Amino acid sequence: MTTPLRVLIGCECSGIVRRAFAARGHDVWSCDVKPAEDGSNRHIVGDLLDHLDDGWDLLAVMHPPCTRLTNSGVRWLTAPPPGRTLADIWAELDAGAAFFSACWNAPIPRRAIENPVMHKHAKSRIVNFRPATQSVQPWQFGTDPAGPDNVKKRTCLWLHGLQPLVPTGTLDGTTARDDIHKASPGPDRAARRSRFFPGLADAMADQWAGPVTHEAQA
Repeated sequence: MTTPLRVLIGCECSGIVRRAFAARGHDVWSCDVKPAEDGSNRHIVGDLLDHLDDGWDLLAVMHPPCTRLTNSGVRWLTAPPPGRTLADIWAELDAGAAFFSACWNAPIPRRAIENPVMHKHAKSRIVNFRPATQSVQPWQFGTDPAGPDNVKKRTCLWLHGLQPLVPTGTLDGTTARDDIHKASPGPDRAARRSRFFPGLADAMADQWAGPVTHEAQA
């Protein structure tokens, strides 16, 4: 890669994926409704959908609003949780599907969207839906059994203009922790469950963009 790509990392406030692309020399920004945890000035606080037409080369949406799209939560579509109505739940499903559709059909040549396994009602609402390109586990990109990547979390990736990721780790999954599934209840549970993984982020930056060099321009 001889020239920097303009990269937009959507639905991320941790900076984990942004920093991976930035370390390789790319012009990268993150965008989320929350401020950047690391205080970066390369973070947009706002609605990702307002920035899809800003001339990006690559879009990576790391944790779109997916609560109502996931197969694990399909039960709420017939029996809503306490204090909620079926109308609320189905409205959130429509909103989540519309968000995914906008990202999936964005005018950006390289696109990656992460999401858990979807149920049939979500799939039917997404414009130009197709099955996920691949699914990976964080531990496949880890090298330290005690590190943050050695966990179980099936991560589905919808890719356009990008090649499937090739695992880069040395772990075999036998020691992978179940931290995500067993996250304790609390106000920050959703944030902890959606936090991305540094080894997986590095693989994305290396395999989808690569390091920027200027030797060819010398």
